[in-house]
Order: sequence, then C-alpha cells, then structure tokens
Amino acid sequence: MKKYIDLSRVIENEMPVYPGDPKTAIYQQANYQEDKYNAFLLTSGMHAGSHIDLPLHFFNNRDYVSEYPLDRFIGKAKVFDVRKVCQICYKKSYDELIFKDDIILFYTGFDQYYGSADYYKKHPVITQDLADFLVSRQIKLIALDAPSPDYEPYPIHSTLLNNDIFIIENLCNLDRLLPYPELEIIAFPLKIKAEASLLRVVGVVTTDE
Repeated sequence: MKKYIDLSRVIENEMPVYPGDPKTAIYQQANYQEDKYNAFLLTSGMHAGSHIDLPLHFFNNRDYVSEYPLDRFIGKAKVFDVRKVCQICYKKSYDELIFKDDIILFYTGFDQYYGSADYYKKHPVITQDLADFLVSRQIKLIALDAPSPDYEPYPIHSTLLNNDIFIIENLCNLDRLLPYPELEIIAFPLKIKAEASLLRVVGVVTTDE
C-alpha cells in the first residue's frame, strides 16, 4: 500500500524566515462568535517555510511559477543521508545512483535547528563539483532540510537554477524516507506569477504496513 509522508513546514504567524526576508503573518479577519464565520489573511514572501526556488529568482526573462507544467514538480526521488558534514560533496557512487529527471533529496539533519541562528549561519552546503555533476545528470530538482544549498553570493543557486534545476528548501521529516530505496515526491507550488512558491511537499512510498 502507498503511504504519504508530509515533508513540509507548518505555515503560521511569525514563522522563521531567512534573515532579511519579510516576516510571515496570519491575521484572523473574522471570527465565528462575532461574524458567524471565520476568515484569515496571510501575508508572506515566497521563500518562507518549505518553498521552491525557480530560475526567475536569480535570472531575468525566465518563466513564472505558474507557467511550468505540473510534471516539473513530481517524480521519482532518491534520498541521501549526508548528516554530520559541512560540505555535501560529489561521490563516485552517485554515478550509479543519480539519473536524468531524478528528484534528489539531501537529508542533513539540520531541520532540528529550524528557526535558530545556527540554522541560517552554520548549515551545510553543496560543493561546486557536486552541483556540476547534478547539472551533467540533468536532474529535475534538489531538496534539502536546510535553508539553502549555499551562502552569499550563492554560486550553487546560480549553477542549478541557470540549468533549470529547481531548489526546494526548509523541508522536514526526511529521516522517515530513509528506509525506502524507491519513492516519489509531489511538490506542487501555488499557481502564482512569482519567482518562487510556498509548497506542500509529500513523499509517496510503498509499504507492507
């Protein structure tokens, strides 16, 4: 049977955001006791919580999120355990594991620090040699349980996005995917004219339970 594992952060008032980004706020505009209905207003940047970066984030004259076909956000996935390293490097074994149109997830374990200063200042990064390898393999997207695959001036963002490899950041629960060598990721964005989007990311696995 299929099992669905939620890999997304809860969107909530004053949730953690990348330093310098606008704060996320959720206001209750109406409540049932006074208005006989409930209604909420969300104000947020597109890079809060679990979200996806698209090429328009770093490059002009690229498509809005709403212009990409849905199959760009779903596909076969593999998760790699890269805990306890500062740099996520290319490994020779990846030659036999990573292929065209794969979705690649890196489980760093850094989600345990979500919202702390260390989460944004000490997270591991993807090395240039690994980024170049992923480009050569023409993967679909990468995802990780950290706020970014790099630091300013964001060379890995530039390499991946310039080659139409999307980037998902701020995931959680990636450890729950480790027992499953084969899985699928569904990461549909909002149908929005923007350079990025908040996401509900789901891992789909097959289990005997």
